[in-house]
Amino acid sequence: MQPAFPAHPKRYFVTGIGTDVGKTIASAVLTEALQADYWKPVQAGNLEDSDTHTVRSLVSNSSTVFHPEAYRLQMPASPHTAAAAEGIELSLSEVQLPSTQNHLIVEGAGGVMVPLNNQELVLDLIQKLNLEVVLVSRNYLGSINHTLMAVEVLRSRNIRIAGIIFNGEPNASSEEFILRYTQLTPFPAIGQEERFDQSTISGYAQRYRNYFATHEQ
Repeated sequence: MQPAFPAHPKRYFVTGIGTDVGKTIASAVLTEALQADYWKPVQAGNLEDSDTHTVRSLVSNSSTVFHPEAYRLQMPASPHTAAAAEGIELSLSEVQLPSTQNHLIVEGAGGVMVPLNNQELVLDLIQKLNLEVVLVSRNYLGSINHTLMAVEVLRSRNIRIAGIIFNGEPNASSEEFILRYTQLTPFPAIGQEERFDQSTISGYAQRYRNYFATHEQ
């Protein structure tokens, strides 16, 4: 059964301050919380164990539809490099939002400034799709700088940031500074877990349902 909130379908583009900061786990939590559809426009590498496979294995609701990627590239590299290795060039005109009346979670590749071709970045894709961003940050040396730069770049394009998810080991000093400086809305944090499975994701999804029930987005 679909959640009664939010009242209108949410369309979030999940991006990160870099690679391997937890976008896929965050996407799984959001997908499960909203019983949303899931879409990864560009998958580069790990085609037999893609991010779509991972999210499918982690969510347990029966409403989510997993939409096929626009591009499936063999090489685990920046999309523009992976595409060039196959003699193709990614075209944003070929990347169209799936048709759905449901909530939709879109997971990007890498960070905001990752190149998709020789001229365009993930940033350009976000702007083309006209989606709100959920920014995933992970605490490490330099993560404040990376987070603030990602926020500045998104805002320079007038892209709305719905909120930020801090993933992994908490760092109160870093997180407090980022929130104070950016004035971003913090979504519930995702901790450093021994493993993520359907039960773990379900627990976080309930926190997010509670959050959405009490916060107007």
